[in-house]
Amino acid sequence: MSFPLLTATAALPALGAIATAAVPAGRRTAAKWLALLVSVGTLVLAAVIAVRFEPGGDRYQLTESHAWIKDFGVRYELGVDGIGVALIALTAVLIPFVILAGWHDADPSPASGGETPKETKNYRWRPTQGFFALILSVEAMVILSFEATDVFLFYILFEAMLIPMYFLIGGFGDRAHAGTDENAAAQRSYAAVKFLLYNLVGGLIMLAAVIGLYVVAGNFSLTEIAEARANGTLEMATNTERLLFLGFFFAFAVKAPLWPLHTWLPNAMGESTAPVAVLITAVVDKVGTFAMLRFCLGLFPEASEWATPVILALALISIVYGALLAVGQRDIKRLVAYASISHFGFIIMGIFAMTTQGQSGATLYMVNHGISTAALMLVAGFLISRRGSRLIADYGGVQKVAPILAGTFLIGGLATLSLPGLAPFVSEFLVLVGTFARYPVVGIIATFGIVLAALYTLVLYQRTMTGPVKEEEVRTLPDLRLRELVVVTPLIALLIFLGVYPKPLTDIVNPAVEHTMSDVQKKDPQPEVEAAK
Repeated sequence: MSFPLLTATAALPALGAIATAAVPAGRRTAAKWLALLVSVGTLVLAAVIAVRFEPGGDRYQLTESHAWIKDFGVRYELGVDGIGVALIALTAVLIPFVILAGWHDADPSPASGGETPKETKNYRWRPTQGFFALILSVEAMVILSFEATDVFLFYILFEAMLIPMYFLIGGFGDRAHAGTDENAAAQRSYAAVKFLLYNLVGGLIMLAAVIGLYVVAGNFSLTEIAEARANGTLEMATNTERLLFLGFFFAFAVKAPLWPLHTWLPNAMGESTAPVAVLITAVVDKVGTFAMLRFCLGLFPEASEWATPVILALALISIVYGALLAVGQRDIKRLVAYASISHFGFIIMGIFAMTTQGQSGATLYMVNHGISTAALMLVAGFLISRRGSRLIADYGGVQKVAPILAGTFLIGGLATLSLPGLAPFVSEFLVLVGTFARYPVVGIIATFGIVLAALYTLVLYQRTMTGPVKEEEVRTLPDLRLRELVVVTPLIALLIFLGVYPKPLTDIVNPAVEHTMSDVQKKDPQPEVEAAK
């Protein structure tokens, strides 16, 4: 029996989470190093997956299949295509930086910092060990969801990852909160509950669709269902397919998030620590857009085409609406949250443009958005932790006192607005080209999102980093420390490398996109060229 590489890649952080949680209470530093070493080990296994994956080979590779619940046809079935490999790599790359960036986020506040007795009591029930164990458990479930080819197994993971995220949002919130401690705790609780309820409702609707799929197909295997549909041995009535599609898509649109199901994201990101905010938007939310490609288009091709006009309209609203609200934000973290809503609109638009360029761009966008948002949000988190405020108005002239911090913040911001030469530009360009080829009006309207992105990014930088040093608190801000440079520098290097040379990603992604295009029986529209006279 060959080594179960896919299982090992998810099992390592899962076991690491248990081991980290079991570290004695007085050994916080040991728990941190254990979590970091486990995340680096997971990155090594993810690299092995990328090396062993053959882009020109079978659609799903490194497969594993074992009986799980025989009476209901549920199997423990894993396999990766190029899209899954890219997103597993993204997850494995980001988690070590999330852990390093949050190195002190769950530590008790020093007594000299004005800590109240109630705060001290709160930190007793949310130890450092639990914080890092929860991060590793999220990593395990996200990676396994990118590998699952059994629909029921995917559903279990899709729902289970909500639990550790709920505790990360509600139990380890941002300390830089304007207002009283009671108000801060109430806001964290509200954000965590809203996150959980929105996603649980989506998951329950998806559960009904999963059951309906089993009634129609007789099993949960993605590969068997796709093969049966291709051979003509499985036929779905049009209305049945559309209803099942809507059940799956609704859950994925909540997770993505897509307007108007997006409202949980600004609250969740705003009340979380910066590393947890990165975990939400750069890692967990990618499960929603990934599932649209793998399950919506793969299982329900006719329904996907039927719903495309409405989905494209919702994606356009997300692009413009998210960007407009980002322009008007006074809170740094909520600005990044609304910018992410706009970016997810581009990803979903690329998926449902039903072109090779659009879907390749959407997949690249998932990866590049994860890296760029991580860079910007983590630097913003370092800034907020120094000043103790998330409000843009409390900053000014930071580049004069912390030039390295300001410079990395600028690069993260320029990546967010998709500046040529940085990774997100390639993906956004492909999405727009692919969309314009089939839906030119949609592509034209979407370009307004680029203009608005430049506006909110440059205004944010101008108000926080340039001009006179605003207050004494800003004048004494220290520049980035060694640990923080170790977090930010590799992310910026990746943004530049993939912006100049995206070929390693496109070579892996493009064959998988071709399979998805064959699922929906779509070919790229040919350009109309007038005959030479």
